[in-house]
Amino acid sequence: MGLRLETENLKGFVEQKDIQALNEDVKRAHEQLEGGTGAGSDFTGWLHLPSLVKDGFLDELVALGKEVRSYSDCLISIGIGGSYLGIRSTLEFLRGEAKLPVYYAGHNMSVDYMQALMEEVRDKDVSVVVISKSGTTTEPALAFRIIKEFLKKKYTEQELQKRIICVTDAKKGALRKIADQCGYRTYVIPDDVGGRFSVLTPVGLVPLAIAGVDVKSLVKGARAAEKEYSIAGVSNNTAHAYAAARFQLFQKGKLIEVLSSFYDNMLSVNEWWKQLFGESEGKNGKGIFPASLILSTDLHSMGQLMQDGVRNIFETFVDIERSNHQIHIPKDPENIDGFNCVAGKDLDFVNKQAYKATAAAHYEGGVPNMTIVLDKPDAFHLGQLYYFFEKAVAVSGYLLSVNPFDQPGVESYKKKMFDLIGK
Repeated sequence: MGLRLETENLKGFVEQKDIQALNEDVKRAHEQLEGGTGAGSDFTGWLHLPSLVKDGFLDELVALGKEVRSYSDCLISIGIGGSYLGIRSTLEFLRGEAKLPVYYAGHNMSVDYMQALMEEVRDKDVSVVVISKSGTTTEPALAFRIIKEFLKKKYTEQELQKRIICVTDAKKGALRKIADQCGYRTYVIPDDVGGRFSVLTPVGLVPLAIAGVDVKSLVKGARAAEKEYSIAGVSNNTAHAYAAARFQLFQKGKLIEVLSSFYDNMLSVNEWWKQLFGESEGKNGKGIFPASLILSTDLHSMGQLMQDGVRNIFETFVDIERSNHQIHIPKDPENIDGFNCVAGKDLDFVNKQAYKATAAAHYEGGVPNMTIVLDKPDAFHLGQLYYFFEKAVAVSGYLLSVNPFDQPGVESYKKKMFDLIGK
């Protein structure tokens, strides 16, 4: 089953005719993507990546995972941005599926975080995946230096060769040089896939397979989405309809999109989504600011602003049709709290009523919203969701007349930081 997009709560802000009015522009963007004629076409390798990932390679990764888990108590995944968020979002979304604990490094430069991490794994058998195209990105490069030195005190060089895996450029870069010199196993980051689109490349698949995630189902879901969203037009393509609705809301002064979900395992998926959309759209003085909420927790902190604040916001909910478990609410003979009205109901029933009430209240309060409905919280449907958002943001970028595949602004702070540290 594909994803479903519900747009009832856009009425009065963006009508179906407004979305339909963008159909030709959306089709043109689709043709530019497929034909490789749009801005940034050198980085559209993600477009047909799911169908190009070979089943034999996935089998190889499954075997790699079994091997590494046989001599490891935990995995440290070193990376930042697209080399970090997709891994974490997948593991947290599929809570309980991982067979090996995963720790993260290289996504910050907090000395206290690093010290706590090393203390946590000091008496464990550790394997490491370090992910960097160049090997010179500051945060992961320094984390790898520190962790490699830490591991040298635990293992011989020969032992490190099986415990350190590098995901990097095929031929060049500092990490490639280190891997070749030290004899570490390597997997290649494709040249035509940018970091924020890389979760279905070895960047995401290698550490996820080692952790024990069902990478075959993840890719299978993305393949289904690739096929489903290959048809151009807002009437036939949910990703295109979502992109068109966002653009029309932006044109009407809705400058902030809040991705909200009543499912806490969406927390890091939301973070992945924020990078994907923020880095893809935010340039040339344009772009919808991506924010996120996990409800109902955040209703008790941000609910007031969402309901009554500045009306420059629209909201996209991600709902999950079927949870993996059921917990029925017990009946209390005294009913002091008054909740016998839901006794015998599944807790998820109440959660869904909270979602419906919130969507309706926010809509009435001037926040147009739409809902992406996932069937189940499994690897297959997460693969669909990843590809859905990737396809949508590419079309969104072209509608905004920006290159959705570069990130020139990211270099500004790096240059200043390198000056300050003398690099």
